[in-house]
Amino acid sequence: MAELAALDDPKARAVNERHGDDHGVNLGRLRAIAKRLKTQQELAGELWETDDTAARLLAILICRPKAFERDRLDAMLREARAPKVHDWLVNYVVKKSPHAEELRLAWSADPDPVVAGAGWALTTERVAKKPEGLDLAGLLDVIEAEMKDAPDRLQWAMNRCLAQIGITHPEYRARAIAIGERLEVLKDYPTPPGCTSPFAPVWITELVRRQDA
Repeated sequence: MAELAALDDPKARAVNERHGDDHGVNLGRLRAIAKRLKTQQELAGELWETDDTAARLLAILICRPKAFERDRLDAMLREARAPKVHDWLVNYVVKKSPHAEELRLAWSADPDPVVAGAGWALTTERVAKKPEGLDLAGLLDVIEAEMKDAPDRLQWAMNRCLAQIGITHPEYRARAIAIGERLEVLKDYPTPPGCTSPFAPVWITELVRRQDA
């Protein structure tokens, strides 16, 4: 904790806080610490319990994803209110867990939009890598009905799922683009030069173009 405190940079903290993350540790330095520590499940648990954002990010990097019980992962997600902690927990831990599918189903139906967003993130992973058994048309129905008025982080997760369906499933591409054009979610999102817009019709078209190039 002292080492993390010493790495806290006020400028980095100011940048991170604009994105909702209350820490000032450079992520490259954080990863270097994790590389030195290697996997330490017990230490990861202790770091998580500090409720410190940088410490929790480090905990995620040194934990053993498959060691967590389902209920523990559920509790951790609900405790992880900083966006970066939430995203890393889903992507680096839950996606590698044997409980991922059970949690996907439970979280997608959760009334907490942040928790539901995690469910949609796991659904997007399945759309891309293991779509068998998913009702893609049904997912598009839900996105079409609910994405426009969803809270920001849930909306972002649903939009990513919409784009992924359009990118990886040609039979649903036209409908996915049409939904994006009609809802106009993230249409005016400021996109830096050289980056792809998160507006689903643009995102889908560009990624498909790259695949076909």
